[in-house]
Amino acid sequence: MSKLKLAVQKEGRLHDDSMQILKEVGISIDNGKDQLKALARNFPLEVFYLRNGDIPQYLKDGVVDVAIIGENILIEKGTEIRIVEKLGFSTCKVSVAVPKSDNYKSIQDLHGKRIATSYPNTVNKFLQKNNIEAELHIINGSVEIAPNIGLADAIVDIVSSGSTLFKNNLKEVEVILKSEAVLAASPIISEEKQAILEKLQFRLQSVLKGRQSKYILLNAPNEKLKDIIKILPGMKSPTVLPLAQEGWSSVHSVINKNEFWEIIDELKLNGAQGILVCPINNMVI
Repeated sequence: MSKLKLAVQKEGRLHDDSMQILKEVGISIDNGKDQLKALARNFPLEVFYLRNGDIPQYLKDGVVDVAIIGENILIEKGTEIRIVEKLGFSTCKVSVAVPKSDNYKSIQDLHGKRIATSYPNTVNKFLQKNNIEAELHIINGSVEIAPNIGLADAIVDIVSSGSTLFKNNLKEVEVILKSEAVLAASPIISEEKQAILEKLQFRLQSVLKGRQSKYILLNAPNEKLKDIIKILPGMKSPTVLPLAQEGWSSVHSVINKNEFWEIIDELKLNGAQGILVCPINNMVI
């Protein structure tokens, strides 16, 4: 049987997050230390561990069929590559940063400046969009040091926590784009591989939906049931079961984790008791 060839970053946070979600969708990978590729034991999948910046070219050439990659890398090197699914992890920004001492007021302050970056295509589009002329210095590696050694007046680089900028006496002044991990497909993926990809995507969607949701159980007085059910969105409608104690029911539903505390407060105000909230591993709709 044909195997879907999946590229992931060789090391780092994106690598760890990618392997974690593959584990959560039930795929077991036989990968030893320093292996460049590994087979899945229970799914038609072969994983390739590659440098993040090289993955777009491998996708274009059809060397790999799909990849878990930072959206920012596709914007820089693979705009024609199809994003199949946004994965919601390994979030970051591509931002402009200048020395803390710089009296930066607006984007126009970049006009005529020297900008160091590993993302020349992204930066050029940004500058053209804003009618700004600047001199680019393309650096592969520690971009943050460029202003300190007099190579550049500003940088454009990935920002996650901002701690690297802080350590190098830089401050973030503009966000060019926001990025997250995505599942991307080769433009020349075969029909046979596409069918396997759809099975993988289905599993990923169920895990991602579960990550965004919580299962809630509560006890409600029957005279308040209508009000409580209105608060709980559920997938279609909440499940309501009678309790042994007369005049009370057990209500089961699913809520968005981002609305968790607001919904709990409303439920309590409407007489709900014994509220139990549980994580969801997978959610198939």
